[in-house]
Amino acid sequence: MRTDALPGAPSERTLAAVLALVLVGSAALAPMLVDARPAYEVPVTYQTEAGDLQEPTGDAWGEVPAASIPLSSAGAGVPQASNVTVEQAKFSVARTDDRLYVRVSWRDATADGDTDAVREFADAVAVQVPVNHSSRPPLAMGSSSNPVNVWYWTATGDTEELLAGGPGSTTEFEQSSVRANATHADGRWHVVFSRPLAADQTNATTIPTDRDVDVALAVWNGSNMERSGQKSTSEWYYLALGPDTGGPPYEAILWSVAGVAIVFTTLVTVEGVRRTRGD
Repeated sequence: MRTDALPGAPSERTLAAVLALVLVGSAALAPMLVDARPAYEVPVTYQTEAGDLQEPTGDAWGEVPAASIPLSSAGAGVPQASNVTVEQAKFSVARTDDRLYVRVSWRDATADGDTDAVREFADAVAVQVPVNHSSRPPLAMGSSSNPVNVWYWTATGDTEELLAGGPGSTTEFEQSSVRANATHADGRWHVVFSRPLAADQTNATTIPTDRDVDVALAVWNGSNMERSGQKSTSEWYYLALGPDTGGPPYEAILWSVAGVAIVFTTLVTVEGVRRTRGD
C-alpha cells in the first residue's frame, strides 16, 4: 500500500498546523470584533431610572461605556487658534424615558474658574447637536439654513443653551432646559449635561429615541488662555439612538473567519482519508 501523499498535496501535518493557527486567530479576534463599534459611534445606554446620573462621579456612570473622542484645533481664523492643549475627551451618554444625560471628561491639571483679571479665562466645554436631524450641519456652529443647538458650561458656574447659525451667530434661549453639574478631581474635569428628550421651545433640538443624532464637542483650557475660536474640537460623531446597524458587518467578518476554518478542516479530513486508503 502506498502511504506517501500525492505530489503537490500539502502534508497532513502542515494542514493541521495551519488549521491550528486559524482557530487560534479566530478565538483571539472574535471578542474584539464583537466588542467593536462603527467609527464615530457613541453608544447610548438606556436606564429605567436616572439614579445619580446627574452627578459627574455618580455610581450610575459605572454602567455606561465611554467613547474616546480625539480633539484638535478648530482651525478658526483667530490668533493662536492652533495653540490648544486638550487632545482627547471621554464621552458617555445615557437616557431614561424622558431625559438625556451626557458626561464629558478630559485631563486638565488646573481648575480655572477665576476670570477677574484681564488675562484670565475659564475652563469650558460645549456639546453641539443639530436642530434638524435630516441633514448634517457644517461643523463650525452650523449655518443659517441648518442651525445647531449648543449646550455650554464654563467653570465660572454658568450654563447656557444656545442657538447658532454659523460662527459668531450664537443667541441664548430665553429659558434654558439644560442642567449641568461639574467636578474637578485627580487632574480631570467631569461635566454632566442633561436635558429633556422633548423640545419645549422653537429651534430647540428634539432628541429622538428611534434614530441616531449627530453630536460634536469643544473644550477650552483657561490656563492656556483659550477662549472663543481658540478651542479643541471633535469631528461629528453620532449618538446611537436608532436601530443597531453596526452588527451585520462584524457578524460577516466572524462568519468569514469561521468559513476559512471550515475549509481547512475539510482539507485535513480529505487528506487523512486519502492517506488511509492509500490513494
